[in-house]
Amino acid sequence: MSSETRKKKIDLNEARRVIGRVLNENLYDQRSSYAIAIPAMLATVATTSYLGLVFKDITNKIFYERDAGLIFWISLGVFVAFVVRGIASYVQSVMMAKIGNSIVARYQRKIFDHLMKLGLDFYYDNRSGQLAARINQNVSGVRDLLDIVATTVGKDIPLLLALIGNLIYLDPMLSLFGLLVGLPIVLAVRYLSKRLRSIHRESVTLNSHLLGAMQEASQGIAIVKAFTMEDQLREKISLLIDRAEERANKIARVSERITPLTELIAGIAIASVIGYTGYNAVFHAQPPGSMFAFIISAFLAYDPIRRLARVQVGLERSLVNARMLYEILDIEPRQADSIGAVPITVPTGEVQFESVRFSYGNGVPVLHGISFTAGAGKTTAIIGASGAGKSTLIGLIQRFYDIDSGRILIDGQDIAYVSKKSLRQSIAYVSQHPYLFEGTIADNIRYGRPDATDEEVIEAAKFANADEFIRQQPQSYGTEIGENGVTLSGGQRQRLSIARAMVRNAPILLLDEATSALDNESEKRVQQALEHVMQGRTTIVIAHRLSTIVNADHIVVMEAGRVVEEGVHETLLGVPNGIYARFYQLQGKEESPIIDDSKERATPVTGTAE
Repeated sequence: MSSETRKKKIDLNEARRVIGRVLNENLYDQRSSYAIAIPAMLATVATTSYLGLVFKDITNKIFYERDAGLIFWISLGVFVAFVVRGIASYVQSVMMAKIGNSIVARYQRKIFDHLMKLGLDFYYDNRSGQLAARINQNVSGVRDLLDIVATTVGKDIPLLLALIGNLIYLDPMLSLFGLLVGLPIVLAVRYLSKRLRSIHRESVTLNSHLLGAMQEASQGIAIVKAFTMEDQLREKISLLIDRAEERANKIARVSERITPLTELIAGIAIASVIGYTGYNAVFHAQPPGSMFAFIISAFLAYDPIRRLARVQVGLERSLVNARMLYEILDIEPRQADSIGAVPITVPTGEVQFESVRFSYGNGVPVLHGISFTAGAGKTTAIIGASGAGKSTLIGLIQRFYDIDSGRILIDGQDIAYVSKKSLRQSIAYVSQHPYLFEGTIADNIRYGRPDATDEEVIEAAKFANADEFIRQQPQSYGTEIGENGVTLSGGQRQRLSIARAMVRNAPILLLDEATSALDNESEKRVQQALEHVMQGRTTIVIAHRLSTIVNADHIVVMEAGRVVEEGVHETLLGVPNGIYARFYQLQGKEESPIIDDSKERATPVTGTAE
């Protein structure tokens, strides 16, 4: 078997697999709608076939034999056929649209649910704008695939068979000629379908890049204008548009090549029918009814033939979209719950790192045997230069990633064996990059705990020093937030993020540069609020400002993925050539940020680094 033959066989098997999967996932759920749509299609088929045949009697009985008694009944039959055909077409269109909309909604929910299960590594590898654009096109492709299959099986093939039956009944020899003439269409469609498969996949990818670039430009419009990037982005977007346009034009050129071929063959067939039947009528005195009925049936058959000729072209396009959608749905979450995972219970909230080693996907080690304990109900501060691994620790506690070796324990429970949902519900998190979602201010705070009352939302906002500016908004807590809170200042967005963490009322609180976006006055007020919410909770704080950690119950100093010092503020200040002491001296004032001093560091280890 040649490589080309094997490739064709693989492609055919893959197409069957994808179509079978789409049908298996949707036919049963849509059975009630198809039970209405398919009979409506068959009613359209029956009435169309009847209209093709009735012209024989109209011509022969009424116009040729002048039988007046049949005028009423034939006219009534034609009228009823058109009424039934109109109603059936309406029912079919409505039900197929309902099925299509239901399938789009089903896959939108399905893909979003799956995306929520995937780890952060997937989102780091895929740009959000491109991902959204690609999914939108792929979901529509699945709908189109089912629509093509249902319409082809339920309407076009039965209609064509019925009309071919008409033609054979009216003139078997001429019908055979018409079927032979249609063979080139089948061969042409097979050739064009191969071309379209790769072209359409490239088109989907190009369009996703284009829409993603547009989305990024709109989201980063402030940076665009600040750095006068308009011309650069205009050139970039223009290039993508040109490529997408060229690819779309190529698809049109390839897919529409079937049209002139179909018209040419239809012209040959119809002209031959007229010539043949006209010759018989003139020279053999045959009644013209069969000729008219044959021609009408041939014209009626042209529409399903034209659609069927394009079925494989449309099917290939839809199959590309369906494959790309299933490529995402078939990605296995890397941070799945372990078999037998149980909900975590957090009576005190003690967090322990035991010889934890970790590396990202590139295999380069980030953490080298980290060991320390964040005491229950205490505040543990983690400091270190950029790249020391501080934020990685925060991600590992929430199990955004799985560690290479070692253990992370919460109240003695290894978080690798508890359910992720229960783990994260026990943690409140404030990022250094606050993110707000579409909805009102109250909605964004309530994301911390969906069952929080209005009073609890307001109380959390007060603790976060946010209530005052919220009440100054046009609709107070009901004010709709712009995209990622673009209408709010950085400090205001951060305070809403803190309020969201406060309303969660979780036993463990993670603060990653929680006050970095605030001015000095706001920082002091929020620090007071944080001190209130920290009481009785295990709090792990990452900060570049010593003013936020000098009162911590325990301080962990990190360098290059290792714990190099541990203790309280006063103890660490007394370590000779200590890194913490040097950081503190470099600041001069508590209000200044820590300087990333990577040269000539002493490395006295008072903690438990491996």
